[in-house]
Amino acid sequence: MNYQYLNGENWQNIWIVGDLHGCRSQLDALLLENAFDKQNDLLISVGDLIDRGPDSVGCLQLLEEPWFRCVRGNHEEMALQALHRHDPLLWMMNGGDWFYKLNGARLIAARHALRRLAGLPHILHLQLADRIVVVAHADYPAERYAWEQPVDWHQVVWNRDRITRLQPGMAANIVGADDFYFGHTPLQQPLNTGNLHYIDTGAVFGNRLTLVQLQ
Repeated sequence: MNYQYLNGENWQNIWIVGDLHGCRSQLDALLLENAFDKQNDLLISVGDLIDRGPDSVGCLQLLEEPWFRCVRGNHEEMALQALHRHDPLLWMMNGGDWFYKLNGARLIAARHALRRLAGLPHILHLQLADRIVVVAHADYPAERYAWEQPVDWHQVVWNRDRITRLQPGMAANIVGADDFYFGHTPLQQPLNTGNLHYIDTGAVFGNRLTLVQLQ
């Protein structure tokens, strides 16, 4: 399952959050600050729930919540590769060492939660009353978006070519949807250019976590 469709009518308010990287307490504080209603609202993540930060286990627990949706990031991809191929080196070099320090019940719970990452879509298609919003971790590697269009999944979670090409003041667009939200590249503040929105503001490096209301 690489694309997932969400109908905005099912929720009262819809929010999207940048890369969490284990910053669960920052997220909880932001949700409280914005009066997030777990009965009626939805939170979407641009991926990279885990690694580097203090509470990867807490962020994985979000996958159990009915009010939470997430796309697959490169850190989820590295974790899955480490578990499937029993080759943890790349993941450990990029912050996955927390997993190998767990034991007992916490290890079992984390292993179970990590298996759920395989079910995450690469791309979320959110149909709102007035627009279509597309969410992917790093990029939508095409100039035109189409539902279930085949794209290079490796680039969806890893690619930085588009953001590195952006010049100051330059408007960039992908046609076929109204707004695109990405994470992956840590920035000092959110970057909005044309219909592209980059919202990883490096919370794990001491910056503020970015939360944006879509509906």
